Amino acid sequence: MRKMVLPGIALIGISYAFARFSFGLFLPEISQTFKLTEACSGFIGSLGYFAYCMALLTSSLMIERAGQHVAIRLSALFALLGIVGIAVSSNAFVLGVSVFVAGLSTGWASPAFGTVTANELKPSEQDRGNTWINSGTSFGIILSGPIALFFMEYWRISYAVFALITVVVLIWNAKVIPARKQKATPVSFRELLTLWKRSIPLILASLLIGISSSIYWTFSRSFLVVNYNVPNTEATCFWIVMGAFGIVGGLAGGIIHRIGMQWSYWVGVLLMAGAVALLTLPILAISFLSAILFGMTYIFLTGVFIVWGTSLFSDNPSVGISLSFLLLGIGQFIGASLAGGLIQMSSYTTAFLIFSLIGVLGVFIRTIKQRESLSE
Repeated sequence: MRKMVLPGIALIGISYAFARFSFGLFLPEISQTFKLTEACSGFIGSLGYFAYCMALLTSSLMIERAGQHVAIRLSALFALLGIVGIAVSSNAFVLGVSVFVAGLSTGWASPAFGTVTANELKPSEQDRGNTWINSGTSFGIILSGPIALFFMEYWRISYAVFALITVVVLIWNAKVIPARKQKATPVSFRELLTLWKRSIPLILASLLIGISSSIYWTFSRSFLVVNYNVPNTEATCFWIVMGAFGIVGGLAGGIIHRIGMQWSYWVGVLLMAGAVALLTLPILAISFLSAILFGMTYIFLTGVFIVWGTSLFSDNPSVGISLSFLLLGIGQFIGASLAGGLIQMSSYTTAFLIFSLIGVLGVFIRTIKQRESLSE
């Protein structure tokens, strides 16, 4: 299990934490360099989510035609290209293009490793394998934080370090992940219609969580620095704490088996919405509590979506993951696009409270039973 899971954790770490979410970590410094407004920052951040959606739309076909190993190598390669592009960007346009290129990596990585776990792990190991690989985001955030602290005034150097680490992860995955293609299982129109109807709750849940979480990933550190004048060191430690507690999300597979998918989802939704709202309280200790809750619940909920999606699409797990993460990405694209403008028109506090309420709407959605699928 470790032979497949560890390189998966590493790739998810560099693609999500370095290539995608680190834009939010360095946003105050990047905004200062390029004189970006909140609306412009939100738009550039949303390009990464848009690219994520575009990559997800092609992921299943790529895995089927070219193989899981090709999707994984392309994911690492585009993460590298995007990170290098951000590091050398000379203006907002080049920055935006680089954020878009980096965002493509995440849309290929998750579905590809969903296929890897289905092909290479025992059935009893697959849920745990998927959720631990998904927690790679947290390990990446933990690593990016100290790098940011060391080079905070020189954010380009931080991205250069990210690029070097990405090269190592690319070589590791290229050597370890076996070449294997995902065979598509023919589905009748009736089965497709049934599956679509049963996928609607997953689609809605992913969309709502995507919208609600987007403001946190893009603007949480800026909120602390701009609104509360929190020093860079404390604001970066806030980011590290968020990543450290996100590792708890790797336990999602085991928790789902213990208390069920529905309760796991409900608890995750309420705690994540609470985390977004807590950041509006002007107390540093509460802000760190918010980071702890958000880190845990975001990674946990994406783990729930992976198990939910692979349970629905048991014959083709990459489709289930792609569907869920596509709607998650669409939600984050919409949310990041709107958040910057909303902050500019009102305030950080108002915007975060509105996005928290959007997250609460997720409690009205019901999941499926554990391992329920179309074939049952």
